[in-house]
Amino acid sequence: MSSTRSGASVVAERTGADARTYRSLFGAVAVGWLVLDQLTKIWAVHALTGPAVSVVWTLQFDLAYNSGASFSMGTGMGPWIALGVVGVVGFLVWSARSVSSRMAAVAMGMIVGGALGNLGDRMFRGDAGFLHGSVVDFIDFQWWPVFNVADIGVVCGAILLVIATLRGAGS
Repeated sequence: MSSTRSGASVVAERTGADARTYRSLFGAVAVGWLVLDQLTKIWAVHALTGPAVSVVWTLQFDLAYNSGASFSMGTGMGPWIALGVVGVVGFLVWSARSVSSRMAAVAMGMIVGGALGNLGDRMFRGDAGFLHGSVVDFIDFQWWPVFNVADIGVVCGAILLVIATLRGAGS
């Protein structure tokens, strides 16, 4: 007796495997981005104790601490910002269950990894208590607010997620 599988069951199996692969990719990118962010911040805190270090053109490494949101807006609102970040990260992790493309998985991983990196700073890098820490920033173009690797993940991940969504909507 030979077994045959319908085309639909093969597609379903492949789709299930793809979904697991995309979820794994999402998790790997999120963890990788978080680790990269924290390693660069540890380096910055220990290596950038003096004046700014010129790198190339207007790029310099200059240690700064941000207790607010983007561009230092909302200074002192750390606990509320952290609460919002937890909500966004929770939503993205929940949404990652059904991610359907490699680009979307990478994008969501970058956003989650970056958000967790900055959330970790808010939770543990401060003397005023839990959730009253400041985010370590050190990448300074001098004509743009100082930022870090986590910020790159959040911004570039969001742009990639929009592109992935638009590409998926057109299919």
